[in-house]
Amino acid sequence: MSIRTTDLGPVVLAGLTWGDLDDHERPLALLLHGFPDTAHTWRHLGPALADAGYRVLAPFTRGYAPSTLPVDGSYHVPALMHDVLGLHRVHGGDDRAVLVGHDWGAITANGIAASSANPFGVIVSLAVPPFSVMGPRRDDLGRWLRILPRQAGLSWYTLFNQLPRLPEQRFDALVAHLWRRWSPGHDPGEDLAHLAAAMPDDAHKAAAIGYYRAQRRPDRLPVRYRSLAQDWTGEPRVPLLYLQGADDGCLDVRWAERIGGRLPAGGRVGVVDGAGHFLQVERPDVVNARILEHLREGVRHT
Repeated sequence: MSIRTTDLGPVVLAGLTWGDLDDHERPLALLLHGFPDTAHTWRHLGPALADAGYRVLAPFTRGYAPSTLPVDGSYHVPALMHDVLGLHRVHGGDDRAVLVGHDWGAITANGIAASSANPFGVIVSLAVPPFSVMGPRRDDLGRWLRILPRQAGLSWYTLFNQLPRLPEQRFDALVAHLWRRWSPGHDPGEDLAHLAAAMPDDAHKAAAIGYYRAQRRPDRLPVRYRSLAQDWTGEPRVPLLYLQGADDGCLDVRWAERIGGRLPAGGRVGVVDGAGHFLQVERPDVVNARILEHLREGVRHT
């Protein structure tokens, strides 16, 4: 594993790499982390993909050190998507490229999957499915309504993160609590240490919380990202592999159980037993195997 920095203009992204990132004979794989975690959550999948012949880059997304704070101050999903497209371009990606995202990284990957600008051959989302497939249908309105009360309780933190200053002041306690609740029974010590290193000061903590605040302020989206503004909540245009932990304490697992038929042809859904929200570090054996199997079967968009 090594670290590579990529200057994208508004932000400089540092990323963990496995395999030779400059060997363009290998297909590119980009791995996107979420909140409250870092690129280090890909420490199991990254080497597995490199062993399978990929060159792998797992960026610390904007605002997570050692990546920089963006000069335009944007943490909107279209900005995150723009970063991903930039990484694909700068590192010579082609249509063999793979995009894997977890949590906010999954939201970003889902947005790419809905965009006509998508250059990736395979997209995998963990822990957050496309928002467009979570809405009610006439044939399952009752099931949808039964999920909402519990999900509202699980999502309290999204409202807490809208408050001024308090989430930053309580950041360390908040993220430790979320790891315990979202992945019950899992020891988060290693990942909380990595997160502390990525959040060295209040400015970085405000950046991580800023992901939640930005989506409520679409009017502040910088011009350079506006061509992607409608994509991040759009219908996926390509087959997805979606995986979720059976014990996820962030997103009710019943969402996974009802979306399979709503993904594009070739899309797949899997529930991972013995895992919560951070399934890629809790059950890397299963998650890696499912993703590698999906890649071997060559499910690509055209």
